[in-house]
Amino acid sequence: MAKRLTDRFHVVALVPSAPGAASREILDGVEVIRYRYAPRRFETLVNDGGIVNNLRRNRWKIFLVPTFVLAQAWRTWRLLRSRKVDVIHAHWLLPQGLIVALLRQLSRRVPPFLVTSHGADLFALRGRGLNVLKRFVVRRAASVTVVSEAMRDELARIGADVGAVDVQPMGVDLTARFIPDIATERSRDEILFVGRLVEKKGLRYLIDAMPEILKLHPAAYLTVAGFGPEDMERQAQVRSLDLQSKVCFVGAISQSELPVLYRRAAVFVAPFVQTPGGDQEGLGLVTVEAAGCGCAVVMSDLPTTRDIFNGGRVHLTVPRSAKSIADSVCSVLSRVTIGDEVEARDALYEKFDWSAVAENYGEILFGLVDGGER
Repeated sequence: MAKRLTDRFHVVALVPSAPGAASREILDGVEVIRYRYAPRRFETLVNDGGIVNNLRRNRWKIFLVPTFVLAQAWRTWRLLRSRKVDVIHAHWLLPQGLIVALLRQLSRRVPPFLVTSHGADLFALRGRGLNVLKRFVVRRAASVTVVSEAMRDELARIGADVGAVDVQPMGVDLTARFIPDIATERSRDEILFVGRLVEKKGLRYLIDAMPEILKLHPAAYLTVAGFGPEDMERQAQVRSLDLQSKVCFVGAISQSELPVLYRRAAVFVAPFVQTPGGDQEGLGLVTVEAAGCGCAVVMSDLPTTRDIFNGGRVHLTVPRSAKSIADSVCSVLSRVTIGDEVEARDALYEKFDWSAVAENYGEILFGLVDGGER
């Protein structure tokens, strides 16, 4: 379906400028256009943890928000004026969905649009005024999707009409990339964390659980793959617990290299939490990547993550509980046989593989192009 979309249409992705990236390039048949929103040294609103985390940690970056939104709106308008655009897929309700909704109010040249909420825009951006804007976007969109059932419930809670809101997750490559490899020997001791080092990922609670884990499994060790604003704090936490020999920070890992980690680890841990400001994972696809490679998964029991395994073979823990994490991890490490969680993988394939996800989103977009606006 993804190839059918690029065969039938010229697909353009409009994204913020990134350090070292070309202003325009073709990636997998998609034309990527990057827009500038500040002098290059100040284009830091989106990087290293995302907009919400950057604003929380660096209050001065609030001054980048108006130029970010205006630059995006202006570049979108220019694109609509210079090309025939058949349909728009806006990722995030705010600000992308709002920009397209407002432009559509101003001009008939703006085509129908699909808007997808991924989590932070819905959970972290709270307040009466922001909820009004979210409801406005939902009303104006031709189609709305969210990546988990809990997000649909949240839209209903803030008063949005969810009658036509579909739950459609994003996907991962379970066909060629995140697959088991019998040639890779699986560790009996390695615990793996993959993700941005931000509060909602919950890494601090996994590190807190390590002393308890080591009491039962002295050979256990933790590999942390990722980067973000909490990097220094988490490394300081490791030093304070005297765990330097048991916790290794390997930094950012490319998608092509991640399967090696998943295939090698004894257990993957996703200790997600809901932050005091309400932000939380919209779904948690890293758990799908790990399970796709046959790795056992320990994951926080949150409404947004329950959609993933649907009662399948996964260990659920109490959010923010180091003891609960330690108990679940030790349960996996104590098994006679480690790895090859084939049952969990097979159940995930039809829902999360790129082919299935592309098919679902392609049908929505083709429907809007062919006049299927609701």
